[in-house]
Amino acid sequence: MSTPIEVALIGYGYAGQNIHAPLLRAVPGLRLSVVASRQPDKVLADIPDAKVVEDPLAALARPDVELVVIASPNDTHAPLAEAALRAGKHVVVDKPFTVTLDEARDLAALAAKQQCVLSVFQNRRWDSDFLALRGLIAAGRLGEIVHLESRFDRFRPDVRERWRERDVPGGGLWYDLGPHVVDQALQLFGLPERVGAQFGTMRDGARTPDWCQVQLDCGRPQVTLHASVLVGGGMPRFAVHGRRGSWVKYGLDAQESQLLTGLRPGDPGWGADPLPGTYYPGDGSRHDEPVPAGNYVAYYTGLEAAIRGRGKNPVTPAEAVAVMAVIETAIAAAEQGRMLPLPLTDDERQRWKAAS
Repeated sequence: MSTPIEVALIGYGYAGQNIHAPLLRAVPGLRLSVVASRQPDKVLADIPDAKVVEDPLAALARPDVELVVIASPNDTHAPLAEAALRAGKHVVVDKPFTVTLDEARDLAALAAKQQCVLSVFQNRRWDSDFLALRGLIAAGRLGEIVHLESRFDRFRPDVRERWRERDVPGGGLWYDLGPHVVDQALQLFGLPERVGAQFGTMRDGARTPDWCQVQLDCGRPQVTLHASVLVGGGMPRFAVHGRRGSWVKYGLDAQESQLLTGLRPGDPGWGADPLPGTYYPGDGSRHDEPVPAGNYVAYYTGLEAAIRGRGKNPVTPAEAVAVMAVIETAIAAAEQGRMLPLPLTDDERQRWKAAS
């Protein structure tokens, strides 16, 4: 067996501590050995053998580090990823990839020049409900899809003092949850021809949009993406409609909540989703069907294989650039009050097609 890939994790906040660190430690070919954080006691309580450094640049410059995972605030993603790539490291960036489309394009070009693996942590491709939906569409059970509604809602009525809710580059709900629902839609149906959007601030004291609805015009299907922090329940995560019937799924994938409670990949019940999907074949009947277990570890397993030359990058720069194009175009569409075309070049479209 080859020597494990030494990993430096930049940031030990919510995503770094609760998502990336446990998943990285679950992959035998990866070794989380360095963490950049200003809270060494917090890190060492979880990972006693980690080397903790305060300066992210010092972490990514270490000669023993092969892979840098960036889980810091959104506006630091691009500069830290650039520094890591210039140091010759492979890089994972938590979503959103960058704050602007231009930054995304620059990083994709730099990774190609440096011949480094650059990937974005789109873990929700391995959600239980999304795996079920992909399988359902691939099997043709719904026929031609005409409409998808994808919602990612939460109930957080109080504005919190954290960078995700501040009026800063990369702040707000669209940059937080938008990359998830956009990436999933693109994986299912490809690049839209036009994008439209509305954003709103629904809570008293909110400084960034906390409600959004985005329309992706793919001809057939039409895709509606929705996110809000004022939904206490009752709405489906997915509702997809085709010429042979519909499929509806309630509830979020359980893996994030499992990680928060201390459950780890490989433990009994890991990734299990207790809520079935419901298939409506259009004859008045309904069929509740179990969904497969979610599997976030598959992302890092695939990444390790890509770095070692045994597989493909699980989320390529071309796919990440396309997501950022939708994110940025939605903002411009909302500002202008009209549907806008996706501003990708012919070369970018071909690269996306090859990757997907």
